[in-house]
Amino acid sequence: MRLNPGWRGQAFFRNRLMLFSLGAAGIFLLLLLRLWYLQIISFERFEEKSIQNRVRILSLAAPRGPVYDRHEELLVDSRPSFNISVMRQDVVDRPLLFEKLADLLEMPAEELEQNWEKGRGLPNYRPVVLAYDVGRDRLEGVLERQQDLPGVLTEIRPVRSYPYRDMAAHMIGYLGEITREDFQKSQYAGYQVGEYVGKSGLEQQLEHLLRGEEGQRLIEVNVKGNLLRELQVMEPRPGKKVYLTLSRPLQQTLEKAFGEYAGAGVVMEVNTGRILAMTSRPGFDPSLFARGIRPEEWNALLENPRLPLQDKSISGQYPPGSTFKIPVALAALQNQVARPETEVDCSGNYYLGESLFRCWKREGHKQTDLKKAMRESCDVWFYQIGLELGIDKLSEMAFNLGLGRKTGLELGGEKRGLIPTRTWKRKRFGENWYGGETIITSIGQGAVLTTPMQLAVMTAAVANGGTVYQPQLIERVENWEGQVLQQFDSVVRRKTRFRSGVLAAVKDSLEEVVSHKKGTGRRSAIPGIRVAGKTGTAQVVRRLSVEQEEAGIEQELDYEFRDHALFVAYAPAEKPEIAVAIVVEHGEHGSTVAAPIAGAVLRDYFNIPEPEPAKEEKDV
Repeated sequence: MRLNPGWRGQAFFRNRLMLFSLGAAGIFLLLLLRLWYLQIISFERFEEKSIQNRVRILSLAAPRGPVYDRHEELLVDSRPSFNISVMRQDVVDRPLLFEKLADLLEMPAEELEQNWEKGRGLPNYRPVVLAYDVGRDRLEGVLERQQDLPGVLTEIRPVRSYPYRDMAAHMIGYLGEITREDFQKSQYAGYQVGEYVGKSGLEQQLEHLLRGEEGQRLIEVNVKGNLLRELQVMEPRPGKKVYLTLSRPLQQTLEKAFGEYAGAGVVMEVNTGRILAMTSRPGFDPSLFARGIRPEEWNALLENPRLPLQDKSISGQYPPGSTFKIPVALAALQNQVARPETEVDCSGNYYLGESLFRCWKREGHKQTDLKKAMRESCDVWFYQIGLELGIDKLSEMAFNLGLGRKTGLELGGEKRGLIPTRTWKRKRFGENWYGGETIITSIGQGAVLTTPMQLAVMTAAVANGGTVYQPQLIERVENWEGQVLQQFDSVVRRKTRFRSGVLAAVKDSLEEVVSHKKGTGRRSAIPGIRVAGKTGTAQVVRRLSVEQEEAGIEQELDYEFRDHALFVAYAPAEKPEIAVAIVVEHGEHGSTVAAPIAGAVLRDYFNIPEPEPAKEEKDV
């Protein structure tokens, strides 16, 4: 039986069709599986990549917390500044982009290039700042041309604002960009490259309180990196509010009274230790650091011989001069080496063996007791009494009054000063202590060194009866809802008890320094207020010899070799409220330079108007 040849062709065709159908079905199935994989299995991953291609996450810096004085007057704040930034992955032609920006921002393209290079350490998702704190005119120019500037963004960043410029600059401190060394410290965990942190003063000590919480800004861009729209904003949270014990008006008075002099001054409540004013002169403008200080500005500060960056109120160490006669007198009376009526014949010279020690007054003070020795600052009385007292008892009283030790103020960089002892000299030089060194120490010269803050602490302790307070600068810390997070109270470091009549005798003599017609501190006197104080002059170089003085040689010294001028005071003498310590570098005389500064502060505190200048007499 023969098969129909047509049937064979039809079977072949059906087989081919089935194979093609199976092949097409397989391909279609593979496409369905791939689509299922992309749409279902890998949906989240590809969606994330898609979002990354069109969405940028920008950080929003938090404003640092404001700082207020004791009257709730704003001392430091933050203001908005406009930065021009760029997302590096969106930049196609960098030279062309920088050429356009340089023209719009009116700044060299080289500077834009330098800022670009500085941002290389940042992760890709963080924009690089090309221009800081640009003005509104330039900002508007960039915004108008933004479609021609792929990758360019405008950011609002908070910048520290100082309404009173350099007032209390050392106490408040300054900011600086975080460094590699900072990242090694645990307190900077979570910080980002390019952030500004406190580098000195309260800005550094209160970094954890003043720094806020960073926010975020999500924006959508097109394939060219141009901004399309803003998707979401998570607002940053500013830092905490800090209230100081400082009085802004008194601070300004203190700084104004210093004028062009260099040095430091401290004003303190005697019964609490709260700081009302403190200054170190010359100052500096912290806003230079807030915007990013230029190399030439930084070098000018570093090379200034008057050291404007040093906080001399806590780190300046000076011989206390005759202000040191206060602890010497207290130690002598406390240890019954002398009584208030003990007299010494001051001829102007004092001999220990063949060594001659002179009084500042060449002709001497004649018969001198404690009151006269203190009000006229007789050196010979303290030479003799100090020698009889001895260095051990003398140094013990100085330590008890807060000298030679850090005061504990809430600022970094405080120095401890130096109160010399027998043990100190033996350890330091391997030598014994000599009587001549006690004589020099008794008038605040030689090895003894103190800071202005320590002198204020000592003066306050004398005024309040022997209680040494830790100086306090921070009153409280609040959040933005007005809730008090921390309240700072007075801290007593030590108390010294005096024998009956000792403190009263010394305080009476200190009052005569200001009230007596021959008192060296009379230039600090103010009408209606009883003031007690002590002047001091600290030598920087050795005096002329007796032979040179007798020959009539006058010593003309360059500025850096002139004596320092000091004055400490408290008032009212009968019920003390505040203590003042003034150190004027190379001011030469405490009576004529330092005392008037203290007088200006006291007049302001007690609201006593300044005396009218004396009228010039006309020739007759």
